[in-house]
Amino acid sequence: MRQQFQVAEEFEDMRIDRYLAEICPDLSRSYVQKLLKSGDVEADGVKVKPSYRVSAGEVVELEVQAPSEPEILAQDMDLDIVYEDEDVILINKPKGMVVHPAAGHYEGTLVNGLMAHCKDQLSGINGMLRPGIVHRIDKDTTGILIVCKNDMAHRSIAAQLKEHSITRRYQAIVCGVIREEEGTVDAPIGRHPTDRKKMCVNEKNGRHAVTHYRVLRRFAGYTYIECRLETGRTHQIRVHMASLHHPILGDAVYGPARCPFHLEGQTLHAGVLGFVHPRTGQYMEFTAPLPEYFEQLLDRLPQ
Repeated sequence: MRQQFQVAEEFEDMRIDRYLAEICPDLSRSYVQKLLKSGDVEADGVKVKPSYRVSAGEVVELEVQAPSEPEILAQDMDLDIVYEDEDVILINKPKGMVVHPAAGHYEGTLVNGLMAHCKDQLSGINGMLRPGIVHRIDKDTTGILIVCKNDMAHRSIAAQLKEHSITRRYQAIVCGVIREEEGTVDAPIGRHPTDRKKMCVNEKNGRHAVTHYRVLRRFAGYTYIECRLETGRTHQIRVHMASLHHPILGDAVYGPARCPFHLEGQTLHAGVLGFVHPRTGQYMEFTAPLPEYFEQLLDRLPQ
């Protein structure tokens, strides 16, 4: 069974054996190594070895024994659709929703809902577990993301992500008071050396990552900010703000274990997404309003 994946920006310069282990969670590392050694893995049509490092935008293909992935069921959901046409659909994702299925978690994801809504009109480049998915936001991050309905749109949006031309602006509440009005974090991000579920600023093995931020409002002990992504690494805003000793409020992974406001996850919202439409060539920009819990929290924060 031939599978095809287009490498997302967040995996830039990752060894291909690690990349396949992450993108295909149902394949064991030993099986991935076997595929690589037997020449069953190609990058842009060229057979590669386990030490090969992937590049954002290139297409990785591999031959695996079917069935390699479980059947993903379409589930009717009340999706918050911001915009939709024949090529793309933009969704305002709620807190607590996983974007795509993974090992042990095959129901209730955004992909399940998209399969019911879009039927078979989703791009297939990223495989059976990720139809239409060209970028992601974390489970407990709310806000807008774009999904592609065909491979033409997928390639266009993936290229824009690689070129850093897509507008992505987030709102966040961070711990502590940021004194400067704005700033930039230019620090490479990679896997944590001892906790593989976490990311960290990693000067040795990290990948280029840049986040721009500006203060929107200050509170007693907290700051409401807007962040603009120049790159799109895993957990980028969360890691970068924590590296400044201003972790995002509610982020139990990169911030304090205790939160005085009883939040479920970080206060991070993908508020603005702008891109050049794959078919028309026109720039389009969309906004997702802050979720109610976020608005209420801003009203509760001490002045």
